Amino acid sequence: MFRRCLSRYYSTSSRDKTVQVMNSRGINVIHDPLLSKGTAFSIAERERLSIRGLVPPRCQEMRAQLLRVKRNLDACATPLSKFVFLTALQDRNETLYYKLLMEHLEELATIIYTPTVGLASQMSHSIYRRSRGMYFSSQDRGEMSAMVYNWPHDQVDVIVVTDGSRVLGLGDLGANGMQIPIGKLSLYVAAGGIRPRAVLPVVLDVGTNNQDLLSDPLYLGMGHHRLEGEDYYSFVDEWVTAVTSRWPGVLIQFEDFKYPHAYNLLSKYRNLITCFNDDIQSTSSIALAGILASLKCRGLKQEDLCHEKIVCVGAGSAGVGVCEGIVDCMVAQGKVNSREEAYSRIYMLDQHGLLGNPSSSMRAIPLDDQQGHYVKPELPDQLSLEQVVQQVQPSVLLGLTGIHGIFTESVIREMANHHAKPVIFPLSNPDTHAECTAENAFKWTAGRAIFASGSPFQDVILPNGKIGRTNQCNNSYSFPGLGLGITLSGSKRVTPRMFLETARTIADMATPEQLKEGILFPGVKHLREVALKVGTRVCEVAFEEGLATALLEKGEILSEVVRHAAYQPEYVPLVHQP
Repeated sequence: MFRRCLSRYYSTSSRDKTVQVMNSRGINVIHDPLLSKGTAFSIAERERLSIRGLVPPRCQEMRAQLLRVKRNLDACATPLSKFVFLTALQDRNETLYYKLLMEHLEELATIIYTPTVGLASQMSHSIYRRSRGMYFSSQDRGEMSAMVYNWPHDQVDVIVVTDGSRVLGLGDLGANGMQIPIGKLSLYVAAGGIRPRAVLPVVLDVGTNNQDLLSDPLYLGMGHHRLEGEDYYSFVDEWVTAVTSRWPGVLIQFEDFKYPHAYNLLSKYRNLITCFNDDIQSTSSIALAGILASLKCRGLKQEDLCHEKIVCVGAGSAGVGVCEGIVDCMVAQGKVNSREEAYSRIYMLDQHGLLGNPSSSMRAIPLDDQQGHYVKPELPDQLSLEQVVQQVQPSVLLGLTGIHGIFTESVIREMANHHAKPVIFPLSNPDTHAECTAENAFKWTAGRAIFASGSPFQDVILPNGKIGRTNQCNNSYSFPGLGLGITLSGSKRVTPRMFLETARTIADMATPEQLKEGILFPGVKHLREVALKVGTRVCEVAFEEGLATALLEKGEILSEVVRHAAYQPEYVPLVHQP
């Protein structure tokens, strides 16, 4: 097997290069977002690239460009208009786009990612301007192995792929789901340091069951209902074969696939290729990190996880995935005698209620094997959330339903009656689908809640003048670093331990002072720092598990190699070579 030196893998990082040699010149350079500098081309570059006279005469450096685009962005009246503006910037100058994004990450993450990306996905067919990424549709069957060579770049490190069947909490959005891979990959670059030319967003357009989209003349996806059964799985298999044939070892992130397809695809491919499911595994990692950090907030240790009583509302791919990660951690800590004992600490509800004694009710759709682990035979089936909270008295409440307001006042007040600091995590996205708001969580617990949500909420000023701290428990903290570590190490597989160590790494990043205030994680503006630490730990795990194909040279410090390898958006001189 080919083995490369880890420290040389990203030797094309812009800060290490004196020039970039290319075969483009003239107007093509200006229109290529990976090459264009806008008004920042030097006089010498304009001459040798044959673009003199094709851009305004005054050379303006990046700092002036940033001032211009930020002023124009601030003039946009709505989050959606800001999204459209940023998309246009990315389409013409990716270096400037990522520089802007990294300098204002806390502000702009809410535009390119949740919650605004949810609205942008719903409106994608109406705001479409220019194609980005690749679409593989039902009319492309038998052609995918040839189609992948239409992509202009020979090296792709990370693919984020969706079939648009379960976009955030918004349901089936078909080909409109492309906005999610684009947004995720923007964070892979800005936070994780993956190079812009090495990422590929993909939609598998197998149709849609969203009748509003099928009836909309502007909808850009296939106009038929979704493929199912063997037709669906053979379609996905053809695509996986095609992309791994052209880009062996590429990291594939499955995104927003509905249940049970999400689990079925992960089960099929996790031991065959380098892949993971973001909603199942990455969400699990950051939710676990939040719970571990919350233990420290309450004066406990991470090893006390096995004593928690956890109620998870949501039994789909995200809900089951989050709980499996918690169980993995309990088992790894060695504080439970068996996996079954760990399962006993988690109470799961679906749309009908508690997964309880199956003999006490009849379900129209039987539970699958994954859900079956969480059945509580000692309790009646389909108890309501309020009844479960009354009987179980949980210390942690997780929401992964996409149903706004399902964490009612009576439920949260009941939790607060039994715990000094109830842990309340409404994790559904976007914010309009969150199970409760931060304001209500603090109001109904007299300001005592430890609160984290999938989409950002503002801190809450309490009646006593103190501040109720909110946390964004979103997988934007986990997947960029995972991708960086897997890519740099050349790991052949993505393992459960990588997600467990990601959670532990993130859970240890808040200072004692922050934990005392209820702050579980560093702020979003620190996502690059989080990604570098996670990436380093994931690299270590890849080496420890014998999965890394990269080599660390003698005397190199892994954390410094990872930091040095991460992409930095800076202009470098361009040289044309025929």
